[in-house]
Amino acid sequence: MRFHDGQIWLALTLALCCISSSPFARPEENAPAPAKESLRVRIGVFGLFHPARLSVTAANGAAVRLKDDSASTVLEPSSGFASATIQLSGANMVVAAGNRHLQTSSFVASGRDGSPVDFTLEVPGKIGRHYRGILEIKPSGRELVAIVSMDLETAVASVLASEGDSETPFEALKAQAIAIRSYFVSGRGRHLDFDFCDTTHCQFLREPPAATSVFARAAEGTQGLVLSYNSRPFAAMYTRSCNGHTHTPSQIGMTAIAYPYYSVECRYCLSHPARWTSRISTQDAKALRQSDESSRLGLVRRIGWNTVPSDDFTESTQNGYVVLRGIGRGHGIGLCQAGAKSMAEEGAGFRQILDHYFPNTTIVVSPSH
Repeated sequence: MRFHDGQIWLALTLALCCISSSPFARPEENAPAPAKESLRVRIGVFGLFHPARLSVTAANGAAVRLKDDSASTVLEPSSGFASATIQLSGANMVVAAGNRHLQTSSFVASGRDGSPVDFTLEVPGKIGRHYRGILEIKPSGRELVAIVSMDLETAVASVLASEGDSETPFEALKAQAIAIRSYFVSGRGRHLDFDFCDTTHCQFLREPPAATSVFARAAEGTQGLVLSYNSRPFAAMYTRSCNGHTHTPSQIGMTAIAYPYYSVECRYCLSHPARWTSRISTQDAKALRQSDESSRLGLVRRIGWNTVPSDDFTESTQNGYVVLRGIGRGHGIGLCQAGAKSMAEEGAGFRQILDHYFPNTTIVVSPSH
């Protein structure tokens, strides 16, 4: 999903800090700028819900500062003042914290000193998630845009926990962590107001995992490492399972830019094909073209992600419907998660796995680290 209002730079807001804890107190002048921090990625969250109302709650033990250009307040559970609601109001929004209300065009939620902080963001009655980062909310048309700016490694661990499986061998998780990080480092530019969204359009992201989890440890164990082709990092792609051979982008109507990809054999998926069957209307079938990722995504966004799980299928007509029989899940490009898991179970390390699915590449430390 794309939004069309102009980008608001977080750096302009993070330069102000040191505020009073009373609701919407004026910020102190001449506050020192925060120290330089590690690379962050800006991720748009909850866009699928098109929210007109959001709520922010400080995590236990955390103090969350809400600030626009002229006023601030602090949410802190220990003070009994932990949550705020944000409601769309025309071209602006109303922030309600306790008995105070502020009309504003955008605001930022962070720690007292402008640093990342733990908080819960909710679309009331629909979804709520815990994040660690800096939150920006602004209106766009008839909805609110929520952007979480988080540390790169937090984002990598969060996506790995969302996309991965805790039963997957550690070396396979490390391989996927490097692919995820490569995408974050080199895959920007798919959205106007933020770097990435939290859906499979970019990379599926939920809450950050516990520091002791295998996902956090896999991210930490590969910290800073990315895939490189012709001495340049590239946005690596991965898929749940393939048809026994991974796809090249051209095989499913896509264009490769930084890395050409190759069709490599996946022994696990050859011997353990992930078969699926689905039934769709003849009208929907008219919009679907074989070996065309764009038409598949256009259809499944409308009728459900599990209706056409991959681009590898055959069609037949039955009782006025079109029956699809296919193999694999996802676009089939790059790292095959099912195949990587099998390779790791047989003793392969993360470098061997990545060498197999991304031929002619090297693993390097990201220039951003």
